[in-house]
Order: sequence, then C-alpha cells, then structure tokens
Amino acid sequence: MVGDSLLALFLAAFDILVFASGGIDPEVPGPAWYVAVPIDLAVVAPLVFRRKRPLIAAYAAYFISYAHSALDLGVSGLAALAISLYSVQVYVGRKQGLIYGGAFVVAMVVTAIVKPEPSMAAQLLFSAFTIAFCWLLGEFMYARRAYQRELEARLHLLETERDQAARIAVAEERGRIARELHDVVAHSVSVMVVQADGAALALKSNPELAGRALGTISETGRGALGELRRLLDVLRNDRGDDEPRVPQPDATALGDLAERMRAAGVPVDLALGDGLDELPAGVSLGIYRIVQESLTNTLKHAGAGASAAVRVQRTGDDVEVLVRDDGAGRARQLQQVGANGTAPQTGSARQPAPRLSVAGGNGLIGMRERAHVYGGTLEVGPAVGGGWQVRAVLPVRLNS
Repeated sequence: MVGDSLLALFLAAFDILVFASGGIDPEVPGPAWYVAVPIDLAVVAPLVFRRKRPLIAAYAAYFISYAHSALDLGVSGLAALAISLYSVQVYVGRKQGLIYGGAFVVAMVVTAIVKPEPSMAAQLLFSAFTIAFCWLLGEFMYARRAYQRELEARLHLLETERDQAARIAVAEERGRIARELHDVVAHSVSVMVVQADGAALALKSNPELAGRALGTISETGRGALGELRRLLDVLRNDRGDDEPRVPQPDATALGDLAERMRAAGVPVDLALGDGLDELPAGVSLGIYRIVQESLTNTLKHAGAGASAAVRVQRTGDDVEVLVRDDGAGRARQLQQVGANGTAPQTGSARQPAPRLSVAGGNGLIGMRERAHVYGGTLEVGPAVGGGWQVRAVLPVRLNS
C-alpha cells in the first residue's frame, strides 16, 4: 500500500499543479479550488486499496472519474481508470476485467458525446490504446501469477508427498525392525525357556540330558545375540560403508531351523520342494520367518509331546507354506475319548495347552504382514482332525 499511496499522491499532485497553473485550457475558466482539489484527491484515493479491494477501488475510481473528466481537471482520472483495469485483470480475473474494460469504453463514449471537441478522435484513439495496453499487461501478469500459484501448489504438494513418503518409510522400517526383533527374540527365548525347564527337571535324574539342554541354551543365546547385534549395527551405522554383513536366513536354511526345533523337543517332519534356492531374497526370508514363527508357536503353545510337519512347495509362480502340528496329541485324545467313553482327566500329560487365537498377537500380525507385503495370503486356525495349521501362499516375482 505504500507504493500505491505514493503513486496516488503523484497523480494528485500533477493534476493540482495543472490546476494551479491555469488548467488544461487557460482560456476556459475552471472550478473553484475547493471543488477541484477534493475531486483530484478523490479520483486517485481508491488506488491505495487496489490490491486489497480491487473491484471496490476500481468502480469507485470509475464513478468519480466522470466528474473529474467533466471538469477537465487533468489526466489522473484516465490514469486511475487504466490502473484500475490492470488491477481488476490481475487480482480478480478475466471476466471481471472484460466487464470493467467495457465500462471503461462506455465512459470514453459518453465523454465524447457530452463534450464533442475537434481533438476528440485523437483522445479516443489514445484511450483505446491505453485500454488495450493495460488489458494486455494485466493479462500477462495474470498468467504469470497463475503460473506462480501453480508452481507453489505443486511445490507444496511435493513437500507434502515427500513428508508423507518419509513417514511411511519410517513406519515401514519400524515395522520391519519390529518383525525381525520379534522373530529373533521370540523364537530363541522360547527355545531357551523350554530347554531350561527340561534341564531343571532332568538335572538330578539325567545329568547328561540336562547338560545337552544347557548346551542348546548357550548356542541359541549366542545366535540370538549375534542377530540382535547385526540389527543394532544396521541401525547405528549411518556411514554407508561396506562392512561385511551376516546374511539373512532364507528358505534353504529351513533344515537348520528344523534341527534346532528337534533339539528343543519338537519333532519336525520337513519336506521341501524344488526351486526354493531361486526365490527372491525377500520372499525367501518371508518363508523362513513364517515357518520359524509357526514352529515357535508350536513350541510355546502346543504342549508336551507335540510334533509338527512343514511342507514348502513351489508351484508355478506361487510358493505354498504349510505348517501343521498335532496340538499335543489332541487327535489322540479324541480317539481315547471315543474308545474309552470317558474324557481325559484334568492335569493329564496329554492335556493341550491354550492355543493362539485367530486374531493373534505380534507373531501372527508379523506373519500376515510378511505375507501381504508380497501380495500373498495367510490362513491360521485349527486343523481338521485336531491341531493347529498355518498356511501361506506367496507369489514369486523374479523380475521385481
């Protein structure tokens, strides 16, 4: 508004000087100063607000310019109309600019009719040139401002998308780290707890068995610490160097996993199909973690005497993972009930432990996420004939 105020004062001062020097035509008497000076000020005063209230300022200058033109007080009326046309075109839009430009033309025609003069043709030509110039300049500035607004909107959108992508990436990375930590800690700690309980029971009656259990605990604990250190090194290392990394387990390591579960006391029948060594790294790791979590749940929840069967088969572009346990002899209990006609006694060694619900905790959530992230499916629930079953199907995308 400071610049617009200076512009208005300059135009008003010019017309006041013209009036003080005798007017445009000294031979024609002009109005009194207390009429001319207020009109000179009033016709340019709306220019101060042309950016904040462009339409109101434009039409205020338009109507005052009739009196200014009728009294021949100078050029500030024409200048105010031209600046107002530019302001409406830039700050309001083309439609309002066209309307105001038409009103500008009407004002010029009315002036020519009311005050016919020999030089009126030249004045109309100059007015037409002024209108065209202000229109084109306003059109250029309007297009430029629209382009700038579009750029600002796109930049804002890009910044928003960048921030959103960063938040999504952080959330995905946190979820991935949480899944890895859960898989490592839950599996290893479950094995260690079961082995510790077995060692405590066999410490007096079978010291050799207790020693083997303690050895398994020690080996499992060292392996878990190694994987935890690897994850922590990845989180702490922000240098981007090429330090050696321990490779992630994959489907080819299921044999070692089955051996560890057998050592922990869960007989595992493992059957692996062909082509598992050619799977993408992410899919292969997901298969390993799903089997690991399923066997860990068997170890924790299936109870004493449970056994598990693992089948991993690749058929075309899909890999099917099936992990099933007998639920601590649940099927055998039902057979006993049918044969003896009596239910098993409470506290029996074959009484099944509480099972995981289908909704599941972090383990089942992690398995579902691993399956869904590769476009696969996961089914978890009781198996036909007793026991518990986990079935996952993961598509293979070798070109991804």
